Formats: sequence, C-alpha cells, structure tokens
Amino acid sequence: MASAPLRITLPLLLSLNAGFVDTAGFLALQGLFTAHVTGNFVTLGASLVLGTSGAVAKLLALPVFCTVVIATRLLSSALLRRKRPALRIILGSKVVLLIAGAALAIHFGPFGNGDAWQAVVTGMVLVAAMAIQNAAHRIHLGSAPPSTLMTGTTTQIMIDLADMIQAPKSENAEHPGARLLRMSTNIAVFAAGCAAAAVLYARFSVWCFVVPPALGFAALFLRMAAAGNDPH
Repeated sequence: MASAPLRITLPLLLSLNAGFVDTAGFLALQGLFTAHVTGNFVTLGASLVLGTSGAVAKLLALPVFCTVVIATRLLSSALLRRKRPALRIILGSKVVLLIAGAALAIHFGPFGNGDAWQAVVTGMVLVAAMAIQNAAHRIHLGSAPPSTLMTGTTTQIMIDLADMIQAPKSENAEHPGARLLRMSTNIAVFAAGCAAAAVLYARFSVWCFVVPPALGFAALFLRMAAAGNDPH
C-alpha cells in the first residue's frame, strides 16, 4: 500500500499543477479557464459584451471537457477490469497532453487573437489535460480534496471552522480539525500554482508552459513509487 506521505503529496502536486495551468491558460489564451471550465461562461459573456477575442474556445471548452471526462471514465473502467494500473496510465495520458499543449503554446504563441485556430487548439488540448485530471481525481482519489474546484473546498473549510467554534459534543461527530488543515493546505498549494504561473508568464511568456509537464511527470513518478500492490 502507498505510504501516507505519498498519498498526501500526490493530490497537492495535482492542485499545484491545476492552479498553474488555469492561470497560465487564462493569461495566454484571452481569458480561457482550462481547469475550472464553468468559469468560461462568465468570460464568454464578457467577451461578447466587450468585443474581445476568445469566444470560440470558451464555447468549446465545456463540451470538450465533458467528452474527455466520459472517455476517461470508460478507459479507467476498462483498465481496472483488466487489472491494469489505471491511475498511472491516465496520469501518463495527461502528461502527454500537457507536453503537446506546451509545444503548441511555445510554437504558436503568444496569442494575440484568442479565436485563431492555433489558440483554440492549444486551449482545447490543455482543457483535455485538465479534464483527465478532474476525472482521475474523482475516480481514484475521492478521499482527497478537489484539485481544481476551490469554491466547494473553501465552503467546507468555513463549515469546519464554525463547527470548531461551537465545539459539538457528539462523540460520533468527526472532528473537523484534520480535514480543515488538509483542505487549507490544498487551497494554499493551488494559490501558489496560480501565483507561480502569473510570475513566470510575466517573465517568460508562453515558455512558462514547460512547467506543467514537469509537475505532471513528478505526480506520475510519485504514483508509480506509491503504487505497491494497488491495482489503480
């Protein structure tokens, strides 16, 4: 079985990567959210009202995301039935897409027009990579805090804080302290990824996209090291 430090570190690496990819994509691709795709409804409305570019990618992001999540679920189920290391294979697929996204961004970027086919293709490749991460997390790492959706995590933190203030007396009630620490760390790491992406994009422009594949490789290596007899 995987050791506790490795089980903790893998979700944190995924959160760091998600924060980085989402922020770098937003800056490079005219406001496209690659990980938190429902946010594109807001930026799509802004694009239409303000006349800025990027509407095409924002329209495509959700159906691409949904299609890849379905495909990831089907692939994972098929791999598990065959007793193959599903999570490792899925994380490896995500790394391949992150490499492709970085290559496209560096070759075609910077993207002055978010509706150009080069920007749209780059954005959809990154959306697909983050869709795989979202699906892999829900399927294989369900006990860990979400690696991309921080609103629900923040809500749970506030609920746990309220429960700690009122100090419930029930012996059967789960003490919220450990969960609060885990979720707070997750949000801090995600925010660190966002900050790192912003700084590196300002300094190196689209070359900052070399970081997500490196983080993806690190997560995959950790999973391989932690696998043991785990068929996932």
